[in-house]
Amino acid sequence: MKNVINWFALPSSDFNRAINFYSHVLGIEMMTIPSPDGFQNTFFSNPQNRGVSGAISSNPAIKPSAEGTTIYFDVNGRLDAILERVAQNGGHIAVAKTKIDEFGNIALVIDTEGNLIGFHSAS
Repeated sequence: MKNVINWFALPSSDFNRAINFYSHVLGIEMMTIPSPDGFQNTFFSNPQNRGVSGAISSNPAIKPSAEGTTIYFDVNGRLDAILERVAQNGGHIAVAKTKIDEFGNIALVIDTEGNLIGFHSAS
């Protein structure tokens, strides 16, 4: 098994605000399409590409939270720049850049929706 995780969904209370936050913080273009449940998803990467993919969900039944599972985005070599853009785009840093031995650095942030997410950089 290549990856144990193959999909994640981040809940949003303001779908467009969440798209704005992640597209600016990560510096990516996101793709929005309807989902089978009648709501919309905005994808971080093309779900047809190999590897882990995920989306921001507009489903109001799924509530943002800073408790529970934390996903980490791979931002290899860009952690400092990413953290600068977090506050500029309405989020805040919960745990500053932290060295994790030979595995690089991590940081935890609260996004504009109230989700706790992590960033990891091997360098």
